Amino acid sequence: MFRRISSNARATVSIMAALTPNWERSLLSGLSRPNSFNDGFLNCYTMKLVKPYGAHIGLVPSLRKSSGLRLEVPRNSLRITYQLTTPQVQNVGKTDFREDFFEQMKQRFLNFKKHKYLAELDHFRTLADIQSPKFMVIACADSRVCPSNILGFQPGEAFMIRNVANLVPPLENGPSETNAAVEFAVNTLEVEHILVVGHSSCAGIQALMSMEDDVGSSFVENWVVKGKVAQAKAKADAAHLSFDHQCRHCEKVSINQSLLNLLTYPWIEERVRKEMLSLHGGYYDFQSCTFEKWTLDFNGSSTEDGSFSVKDRVFWS
Repeated sequence: MFRRISSNARATVSIMAALTPNWERSLLSGLSRPNSFNDGFLNCYTMKLVKPYGAHIGLVPSLRKSSGLRLEVPRNSLRITYQLTTPQVQNVGKTDFREDFFEQMKQRFLNFKKHKYLAELDHFRTLADIQSPKFMVIACADSRVCPSNILGFQPGEAFMIRNVANLVPPLENGPSETNAAVEFAVNTLEVEHILVVGHSSCAGIQALMSMEDDVGSSFVENWVVKGKVAQAKAKADAAHLSFDHQCRHCEKVSINQSLLNLLTYPWIEERVRKEMLSLHGGYYDFQSCTFEKWTLDFNGSSTEDGSFSVKDRVFWS
């Protein structure tokens, strides 16, 4: 009985394949193979494919699972309904989401242009010719930490660099995107403040604290290993605490170490000594929405022994 049904089904599909364009035949040919009609028609996916003979095939997506391939021949019309779910159904949803998101992005841009750019046209025309920010901000690449949002920086106010774990490598580590940006900000733009912003639950710091002596082959490990001095200090200071508390401690220790690392660049150390440049640390806790800020005390800090002193510590809550 089953063989007769499957044989008739294959024959019907073959007839349809002869009446369809080439791109549709590839779909139908797969259904006509004997292996397509397995026991109980199990493990098939659902997508309705409806075609009157001689008409164009329409694909009607369905999100419901089917127990098998169903062939329906209504009495009043020669229609064949296939139910076959394919992965493309999920892709359609993702595509729609992307289109919706970019539509939102478009509206945000147009809103910025109307209410910000055009309202301050002279300011933005000046920025088009030259930038002269007073701040450089070095922040984490974490999507939850946006300095322009949490600290209210406006276009032209801050030159920014964002990397994993907001690290500044010392001069001895050689060139990197971060110190190239620092060099440009200090020597060309002549910023007056550098603010290194760390944050709670930093995955980069967690990766750093999880590392052993041997560095793996991943890009993340090869970057965060530049914070190994902060790692050693944090583990020594918080050896009696849990791993989570050690990471939280290291999040702040690494900020201070980055400030010390900035002093290893002679052109930064000179400007700080002459009080032409100030170095600041900041810590954003997005779980409690608080911000802690402090300033490096140059006279009480030393890159030689790693001593560190701060002043003007404030807590915003």
